Formats: sequence, structure tokens, C-alpha cells
Amino acid sequence: MAADRLTPPTRRRWMQGTAAVLGSAAFAPALRAQTASGGPVRIGYAMSRTGPWTPGAQVSQEPNYLLWAEQVNAAGGLDVKGVKRPVELVSSDDRSDIETCVRSYQKLMGSDKVDLILPPWGSNANFAIAPLAQRFGYPMLAPTALSRKLIDMNLSYFFSLLQQPDRMMGALVDMLAANGAKSVAIVYMDDLFGLENFAALNNALKRTSIQVVERKSYPLGVKDLSPVLRGIKDQNPDAFIGITYPPDTILASKQAKEIGFNPKFFYASVGTAFQLYRNVITAPGAEGVLGMGSWNAKTSPGAKAYFDAHTKRFEGKEPDRWASGHCWAGLEILQAAVAKVGLDRKAIREYVAGTTHKTIIGDVRFTGSENTATPGTVGQWQNGEFEVVWPASVATAKLVPAKPAWK
Repeated sequence: MAADRLTPPTRRRWMQGTAAVLGSAAFAPALRAQTASGGPVRIGYAMSRTGPWTPGAQVSQEPNYLLWAEQVNAAGGLDVKGVKRPVELVSSDDRSDIETCVRSYQKLMGSDKVDLILPPWGSNANFAIAPLAQRFGYPMLAPTALSRKLIDMNLSYFFSLLQQPDRMMGALVDMLAANGAKSVAIVYMDDLFGLENFAALNNALKRTSIQVVERKSYPLGVKDLSPVLRGIKDQNPDAFIGITYPPDTILASKQAKEIGFNPKFFYASVGTAFQLYRNVITAPGAEGVLGMGSWNAKTSPGAKAYFDAHTKRFEGKEPDRWASGHCWAGLEILQAAVAKVGLDRKAIREYVAGTTHKTIIGDVRFTGSENTATPGTVGQWQNGEFEVVWPASVATAKLVPAKPAWK
């Protein structure tokens, strides 16, 4: 299934939602009347509303920006060192294009001089924007950047909330080894995200006796993975690992189901934690599928409150059980920083860097640019919920150690 076949209804919904929230944030006279310091807090971002990044961006990120701004304004505005000021979101469509994304942020930080920025979606876009934010001095709390290379750039204004590839792939391999997997086949996206996770996965596998029977890359926008999956099926591995984007995660799962490929462990990464995945694969069919996930409504009281508010606000549309929670945690951290130090961006950076933050996903603390408080995790669909199953310290349910047959 191509990405554009998955996205039009989502695209329309979030463009309409964006307009509604921007309007309420920018023009609410009651909020302006409360402003004691000269106007709204202008927060800028670019987000994919068209193109292949749209499914991820419009599940994991932009809905959270909209909900947060709405909640803050409903409470009287953003606390800026004791003064409530309304939030005005200034946003545009990056069209899933790096150059458009870069131009958008150059304008936001350069000529528009917004007070704060929120990050774009995905490792590639964050890799392009982080040095720009560093140059302009804008703190950037990124919930969808998975890149050790980006962490190693040591950009003092960049903070990555997600667990990095070595942590996520390490947790996956530990889980497989502890549960008797002897062989594995891997497919991966041929881009920064795919290559870094693939390298981390290979490094983790070297510490085990698990045999890799197949390694295959594929390009962005792939339309058919069935020939690769058929070849893997013939080798009968214990585990299949797909380092995939949301459309490809669904494509690989549908085609595995169609050809009857049902290994003991079936893992696909970005998008498996989405409600869309459960709905498209159907709840019984998704049972036992593994993927990248780190929280759900059982994780904390704050996580449940957020989950319920999101689902209510967007008419049954649930947050995903991975990056959505990290996105909300980033907004919590930014809000706390502004309440403490105001809109001085250097002071915000220092607050973020030097504080252990209490969030809906648990404690978050940064070592350099990396969130080192959140361990690598594995999630699994069980009875209609994407449960955290590894490691035990953060698990919301026990691992089902053999995937049921597709239904």
C-alpha cells in the first residue's frame, strides 16, 4: 500500500483541526484581555500534512501540538514566569520535503522571530533542522528523532526524547535471546533512520548466537515487499524484524498475512504502535505483533489523563503508544521551563539540560542531547492494546512469547 493511499482522510482532518486551533489561539479576545506583557507567545513549527511523512506526523506529533495549545489557552494561557499569555501556533506544511522544512524554520527563526519552536517529524527532518536551531539559539525538544549521529553532533540546544537506536535494538535483541530465538531475517528502510537502526541491530546481534538468515534494504515509497517476504518465509526464521515507516509497516504486515508468513516473533517498527495499525490489520490479526513502543494509559495517571483527553478531543483517534507520549512529555518539559525561567531561550536550554523532568512517560533526564532516563523498550499487541512487554521494569504486560496465527 502506498503512503498516499493511507493519508487523505487524515490529511483533511488535521488541516481542518490546525485551522480551528490556530484561530482560537490567535484571536481569542478574552485571552488577549488577560495578557499583561504585550501579546501571545508565538510558537512556530513546520509539519508534514502532505507527502509520505504524513501518517507519522499526523499521528505522533501535530495532534499533540494542537491539543496542548488548546488546553493551555483554555486554562488562561501559558505561564511565563507567573504571567499568563495565550499561545499562538505559527505553522506550515513541510510537504515531507527537507528543503521546504529547512526554509520554513529559517523563516520562523530568522525573519518571523517566533518566541519558541516545536520540532518537525522524523529523523531526517530533525537532522536538517537541529544545526539551524543551534545557530539561532532555539531549544528543540524532539520526539521523533532516532539518530545516534545527531546525538553525537553535541548540539547544546537539541534534545532527543526518544530512546536511541542502540537502546531500542539492544532491548529487542535481549528479548529475542532471552526467549529462545535462534534465527532472524531483517528488512530496513534505506535512509538515516533505517541505516542507523540496522547498524545498531547488527551490533547487538553480534553479542548473541542468533543467526541472521537475510538482510534486505528497500527504498522510500516501496509498493511491494511480497517477493522479499516470500524469500524470507522459505528460510523459516524464528524472528522477522522490519525497520520500517508506517506505510511500510502496514504493507509488510498485510503481505506477510497474505502469504502465510507467521514467524514466532514478528517485529515492525514505526507505526506498529498506531491505532491505525490495529484497525487496518484488524485487532485479532494484529495479536502478538511486536514493535517500537514505550508507554500506554497504564504507565502513569498522567498518561491516562493525556490518553483520554486526546481520544476525546479527536473523536476516538488515539495517540500512538510510542512517540506521541514522548511528544507530550516534551511539551510538558517546555511548559515547565517557561514557567520557571520565562522566554529567555538560553535559560530554557539550561533548565532543560540540568533538570530531571517528571512527565507522563516517567522521569526524563538528558545527558548531552540524549534522554538517558528512558530505557529501550519493546511493545506488543495484546487484546487490542499495545502493551510494553520489555524490559520488566517498565512493562505493562508480560510478553506473549509466540505470535498467534494471522486472522
